[in-house]
Amino acid sequence: MKRYILPAIILSDIPISVIILPPFLGMASLYISPHPDDFRSLMALVAAEFCPSRPCTLIEDPPASLALCSRPSLVLGSGGGEVLSGAIAVAWYLASQGKMIGSNAKQESQVWQWLSFADNELTPVSCAWCSYCWGSHAEMMHVLNVLDKNLESRTFLVGNSLTLADIAVATAALLPFKYPSNRRALTNVTRWFLTCVNQSQFVNVLGQISLCEKMVPVTPRPSKPKTEAQLKKEAKSREKLEKFQQKKKMEEKKKQEKKLKKAKPEKKDLGVISYDVPTPPGEKKDVLSPLPDSYSPQYVEAAWYSWWEKQGYFKPEYGRKSISEPNPRGVFMMCIPPPNVTGSLHLGHALTNAIQDCLTRWHRMRGETTLWNPGCDHAGIATQVVVEKKLMRERGMSRHDLGRDQFIQEVWKWKNEKGDRIYHQLKKLGSSLDWDRACFTMDPKLSNAVQEAFIRLHEDGVIYRSKRLVNWSCTLNSPISDIEVIVATTRIETMLGDSAVAVHPADPRYQHLKGKVVLHPFCDRMMPIVFEFVDINFGTGAVKITPAHDHNDYEVGNRHNLAFINILDENGLLINVPAPFLGMKRFEARKAVLQALKDRGQFKESKDNPMVVPVCSRSKDIVEPLLKPQWYVDCADMGKQAADSVREGRLKIIPDHHHKTWFNWLDNIRDWCISRQLWWGHRIPAYFVTVNDPSVTPGEDMDGHYWVSGRTEEDARDKAAKRFNVSTDKVTLRQDEDVLDTWFSSGIFPFSIFGWPNETQDLSVFYPGSLLETGHDILFFWVARMVMMGLKLTGKLPFKEVYLHAVVRDAHGRKMSKSLGNVIDPLDVITGISLEGLYAQLQDSNLDPVEVEKAKQGQQSDYPTGIPECGTDALRFALCAYTSQGRDIDMDVNRILGYRNFCNKLWNAVKFAMRTLGGNFVPSEKAQREYVSLYDNMTGGFCPVVGLCNAGFQAYDFPAITTAIYNFWLYELCDIYLVSLFSQAVVCRQTLFTGLCLLAPIMPFVGEELYQRLPRRRSQDDHASIHFCWHSEDVDRQMEFVMTVLRADYNLTKTHTSVSTTTFPFQSLSQVLIDLEKEVAKLTMKKSDYKEKVPVKVQDLDAEKVRRGRECYYSGFGKWGIPTVKTFCLALLVK
Repeated sequence: MKRYILPAIILSDIPISVIILPPFLGMASLYISPHPDDFRSLMALVAAEFCPSRPCTLIEDPPASLALCSRPSLVLGSGGGEVLSGAIAVAWYLASQGKMIGSNAKQESQVWQWLSFADNELTPVSCAWCSYCWGSHAEMMHVLNVLDKNLESRTFLVGNSLTLADIAVATAALLPFKYPSNRRALTNVTRWFLTCVNQSQFVNVLGQISLCEKMVPVTPRPSKPKTEAQLKKEAKSREKLEKFQQKKKMEEKKKQEKKLKKAKPEKKDLGVISYDVPTPPGEKKDVLSPLPDSYSPQYVEAAWYSWWEKQGYFKPEYGRKSISEPNPRGVFMMCIPPPNVTGSLHLGHALTNAIQDCLTRWHRMRGETTLWNPGCDHAGIATQVVVEKKLMRERGMSRHDLGRDQFIQEVWKWKNEKGDRIYHQLKKLGSSLDWDRACFTMDPKLSNAVQEAFIRLHEDGVIYRSKRLVNWSCTLNSPISDIEVIVATTRIETMLGDSAVAVHPADPRYQHLKGKVVLHPFCDRMMPIVFEFVDINFGTGAVKITPAHDHNDYEVGNRHNLAFINILDENGLLINVPAPFLGMKRFEARKAVLQALKDRGQFKESKDNPMVVPVCSRSKDIVEPLLKPQWYVDCADMGKQAADSVREGRLKIIPDHHHKTWFNWLDNIRDWCISRQLWWGHRIPAYFVTVNDPSVTPGEDMDGHYWVSGRTEEDARDKAAKRFNVSTDKVTLRQDEDVLDTWFSSGIFPFSIFGWPNETQDLSVFYPGSLLETGHDILFFWVARMVMMGLKLTGKLPFKEVYLHAVVRDAHGRKMSKSLGNVIDPLDVITGISLEGLYAQLQDSNLDPVEVEKAKQGQQSDYPTGIPECGTDALRFALCAYTSQGRDIDMDVNRILGYRNFCNKLWNAVKFAMRTLGGNFVPSEKAQREYVSLYDNMTGGFCPVVGLCNAGFQAYDFPAITTAIYNFWLYELCDIYLVSLFSQAVVCRQTLFTGLCLLAPIMPFVGEELYQRLPRRRSQDDHASIHFCWHSEDVDRQMEFVMTVLRADYNLTKTHTSVSTTTFPFQSLSQVLIDLEKEVAKLTMKKSDYKEKVPVKVQDLDAEKVRRGRECYYSGFGKWGIPTVKTFCLALLVK
C-alpha cells in the first residue's frame, strides 16, 4: 500500500502537496464524517462533484488495514493501494481532477492562500460561533469583513470562475452565515455566497440553501398570575429604574456641556506654500523675493539640496587644493551603515541619518576636512528572495529554471531599476553625503577587496573548511548566522537521531547504570549512558543526546565520541530513520513519533516548559541545526584583540553600559560560518582540487586540504599543483557554488570603500575613520566584525569611537511592526499623508488580509486624520531631541509637529528683525574688520549656548544641544536680544547669524534659507553657504564681554523697572552707551591711542559715566551685580 504524504505547504499542520499526484485508479472510496455539518467533509464532497469520475462516498468505518487517522480520507483504486488523508489534501486532489485549482501558477498560489484563510482564520471562528462562545460573533464579523472587502470587485475569489478557494471558504462559512447576522453590512459576501451555493454541484451535496432572515421568538409557557404584592414591588422597581436613568442622562448632559466649554478652538490648518520660481537643478534658489507670511516646509526645502551638491559642499576637497594637504583643524571621517538595497527607510534609519548628518555638518562648519561616505549593501538573502518572488509572480519561473548566470542578471536588472530608492530618501532627509564616493558592496572595487580578504585569511589559516553543526533554514536552503537565532528547545522528533542518554554524575538514581547502554525504542541502536552535568531536577534527570541536531548535544558528542546521525535533509524531510517515519516532514513526524510512543505504552506524561523557538529572521522559518560542510572564520584571536581594544581604551564605545555585552560576546565568541548556499552575493574564491594521479588519494568535500583559494582559476591551479607536487595539467578544479555571508563584505566596508588593498590617497587620509554611529542592535552583526577584520587585515582599528543610539518605538512604546500599522516612512512625516494614503500602502504590502485589517485599526487609532506635513527640519530636530543615551525612543508624531511650529517662530523672528533692519541696511566693512567679523564664525558670541552646543556634540548629548538651541531662540534671542538691540542693527544681524549657525547642523534647510536672507556686505566676503562658517575661539572670549553688557542692559531696563525712576540717580545702559559700535571701537584701542585720538569732551563724558556707575554701586544697587560690569567697562576706557 502506497501512502501519499503531500509536502510543500502546511496549513494548520495538515500536509498537502503540489508534487506528483497519483492517477485515479479504478473506483475510489471517499470516507467522510457522518456529521451533516462537518466543514471538512462537505468541502471534499463538493470538490468530488466536479470530478470526471466521482468516488464512492462511505460513512462507515474503513477497514483496519487502511489505518486512516482522519476524515475525510480518499482510497484510490479498488484494491486499497493509495491513500490520501486530510481534508485539504483530499479536496486538492479531487479539485485538480476537475481542473478547479486555477488556470496558471499564479492562480494556484492564490487558491493556496484562500485555503490557508479558510483553515486558519474562518474555520476556528465558525466553530466558536456554533458553540456560542463569548466574543465569537465579533470575531466572525471581523473575518467576514475581510472577505467582503476582497470581493468588492470580484465574482469569485480567484479568477473568473469557481475554484477550490470558493468551495473551501463557502463551506467553512456555511453554518454561521445561514443564520441571522449583520448580513446587510456584508453585501459582497452575501452575493458571492448565494452564487456559490446555487451552483448545481453545491445543490447536489447541500440541497437548496435558504438564508434565515429573522429569529422567531419562542412563545413562553403560560405562568401563574402575579399577586398584588408582586405587582406593587415591580412597579416600585420600574420607578426607581426610571429615576436612575434620568439621573444618568442629566449627569451625561452636564459632562458634555463642560467639555464644550473647555474645548479649545480648533487650530488653523497649517498652510502649504510651494516654491514656484523656475530654478534649474543645481542652480541657487531665488532669495530676493519676499519671504512668505509663514513657514512652509515645501517652500523652504525646495532647490537647496541640489545646489549644495552641485557646489561640491559635501566633498572633503571643497575649499582645498588637495585632501592630502595637512589641515590644522583636523580630519573627520564617518561611513554610513550601508542600508539593504531591497529596503526603504523607516524612522529608525531616519534617526541614524539625522544624528550622523548633524555631526558631519558640525565638523564641516568647524573647518575640518570632512567626509561622510555613503554606500549600500547587496543583502544576499533578502535580495534573492525578492527577485525570486518577482520571477514566480510575473513569469511563473524559479531561479533554477533560469540558471545561475541569467538569474544574477535579473538581480542586477532589479537593482538598477529599484535599488536607488533609498538614496532618494536619504537626500530628502538632507543627508550631506559625498555621493561621488557612493559604494555598492557588489561593485568591482569592493568585490576585489572581498576576494582579497578571503584569500589572505584562508592562506593564514584563519578561514578553514569543516563539517559542523549550522543553523539551517529549510525554506532558504542555506545556513543562517549563529547570532541570528537562539536555539534552546527539545523536539521529540529528533529522538530518531539520538545516540546517547546523559545523566548527572552525582544523580543517585542512575549510579548503577554507569557503563550501561539503552536500546532505542524505534530501531536496534544501542546507546551509551554518559555522565554530563545536566539538571538533576528537570524532568527525569535523564536527557536524550542528539549530536547532529542540537548545539549543546554537539559538544557532548565530541567529548564522548558519539555517533552523529543526521535525520533531516535540506528540505526538512526525514532521512536515515526507520519506517513509517521515513520521508515525513519534520512537523508531521513530531506528531507521529508522539503517537507511536503512546501506542507502544512508552509515553509517561508531558509538561509545559517555556522555551525559545529558533526562527530565521529572514524567512520566518523554524531553524534546524544540521551537520553541513561550510567555511568558517576562526574568531578566537581576533575576538580577543577586539575586546582588548576596548579594555585598553584604544576604542571607545558610547554609552559605556554596552561594554559588558561587548566583552561577554567577544570573550565567548564562536567561530563564524561565512558560507551561504545562495546565488546572489560574492562567490567564494575557493576551488576543490581533484588530481589525476594515482599517487594522490582522492579527497572529500569537508577536507580543507583539498581546497585552495585564488584570485583567478590559474592562480588556484598553480597553488594546487604546488601543494600536491604535480603538474598543472593533472589538476582539475571546481569552484565552490556558495557565496559569502553578507556580513563578511560589510565587515571590511570601512576600508574596502577606499580601494583596499591598493594604497590609495583616500585610504591614507581617511582610514582609520573618526567615528562609527549606528544602532546597538547590530553591535555583533557588524560593529564587532569590522573591528576584528580591520585589526587583522590592516593592523588598525577602523574607527576611534563607536556611538550606539537607541531603538525607535511608537508613541505607545511598542516595537515598530508592519502588522501593527506603526511603521512610518519618514517621507510621509516630511510631506504628510492622509489616512487613506496609509491604508493604500498596507494594500501594496505583503501582509495577509487579516494583518492588513489589524494594521488599519492601529493607524485609525494613532493617525485618525493622517499625518500632517512636518518637514525635514522638524523631523530631524525631534529625532535628535528624543535621543537620550541608554533608553529607547517612543516617537510621537505630534511632537514632531510641535517642532514644525518652532520653525515658524524662527521664521517670524527673522522677518521681524529684517523689517527692523530695513531694506537698505548693509553691514559696514569697518565693523567687519574690528568687531562684526568676530561674529562671522559658527561659535562666535553667546558663549553659554555655544559652549553647551559644542559640549553636546563632543559628548553625543543631542537632547542637550536641541534644548540649548530651543531655549536660546525662544527665551533669549526672541525675548531679549531682538527687543534690546532694536536700535543696534549690526548686532541684531550678528545675533541672528549666530543663532542660525547653531541651528544649521540640525535644521539645515531653514538655516540656509534664513541665512541667505540676511543682509550681505558689499565685499561679498561672506560665506556662500551657512555650512562653511569657520570656528574661532577668540570670538568666544571677546564676545562674552559684549553680551554680558547687553544682558545687563536688559536686566536693568526690563526686569528691574524701578531703576529708571528717581530712586537711583543713573540712566539705563541703552542711554549711556549711545553708539555701541563706537564704544566697542574704543575698547579695542590701546591706552595711549585713547588719550591721543579721543576728543577731550568724549573722555570727560566717559569719566562721568564711570562716576555715575560708582554712585549706583555704592548706593546699594551693586548687590544685583550688574552696574559693576558697566562701570568696569567704562573704567577701562578712561584709563
